[in-house]
Amino acid sequence: MSNSSSTVPRERFARLREVLETPPDSVRVGLKLVAYPIQFVAFWLAVALPFLYLPLLYGGLSGGQATVFGSLLALNAAALIVGHGHSRTD
Repeated sequence: MSNSSSTVPRERFARLREVLETPPDSVRVGLKLVAYPIQFVAFWLAVALPFLYLPLLYGGLSGGQATVFGSLLALNAAALIVGHGHSRTD
């Protein structure tokens, strides 16, 4: 009896793995088209959000304003991470 693993050549598996690991150009272009606007908005959001801190800090953080400040800080950190590579060329 023949072993089932010997019926399919190893070269075929290697080629299949290579095809699956490298996406086609159309997928890469599609991902760039989706990622660019998201990075663009995140970058400029990270630039603009600190201006919203000023009125909160000027008036003092009381009650629910501390929660708003913390939320703005977390949103700014997320925007910094997502928009970090915005103007980089590939």
